[in-house]
Amino acid sequence: MPLDWPTIAHALDQDGYAIVPGLLSPQACTSLASLYDQDQAFRSRVVMARHGFGKGEYKYFRYPLPPLIEQLRTTLYPHLVSIANAWNERMQIPVRFPPEHSQFIQRCHDAGQQRPTPLLLQYTSGDYNCLHQDLYGEHVFPLQVAILLSQPGRDFTGGEFVLTEQRPRMQSRPRVVTLNQGDAVIFAVSTRPVQGARGCYRVNMRHGVSQVHSGLRHTLGVIFHDAL
Repeated sequence: MPLDWPTIAHALDQDGYAIVPGLLSPQACTSLASLYDQDQAFRSRVVMARHGFGKGEYKYFRYPLPPLIEQLRTTLYPHLVSIANAWNERMQIPVRFPPEHSQFIQRCHDAGQQRPTPLLLQYTSGDYNCLHQDLYGEHVFPLQVAILLSQPGRDFTGGEFVLTEQRPRMQSRPRVVTLNQGDAVIFAVSTRPVQGARGCYRVNMRHGVSQVHSGLRHTLGVIFHDAL
């Protein structure tokens, strides 16, 4: 499905996130969610409560990634890289990203960041994810994607995706992002540029998930940098 990248770029510049409706079909969502019980697909499992991350759990995929996830990584990256490079330029960050994802992954691996970071998250009633940033080493791609694999109101209630931004000398601003099954949200990993009266400044972003009231919620996280 062709995406409206100018609109996505405008939303990212304006708000730090952009919604992509129906990026995945219901069938693809169900197929990906069903992988959660197939331990051979994953390199590790994290129980959030053990680390103070919230309540719930997630699993990191191992290499080779499932074909659909690998495809998402390699096809979305070339469209996002121009946004990422423009952001770094505006924030006066000297790092620039190569045009192809394979080149950036090689940069990560050369620095010892060799563990894949795409993950599948699972929440049940009472679970939530604390506000956080997905930083796994020196090399960080500044945008990532979350895709809701479950349908709100049918599979679960509650469990809204939440973003906050911290502007200098201001209190945090929350955003609740409404998604349906198959919808994706592209958002800033940690910082993004904002144009102010005296030039561009950095805004600190965090993301999380509010408490699930009932049911079962699955999300796919697509992170473009690998981990140490």
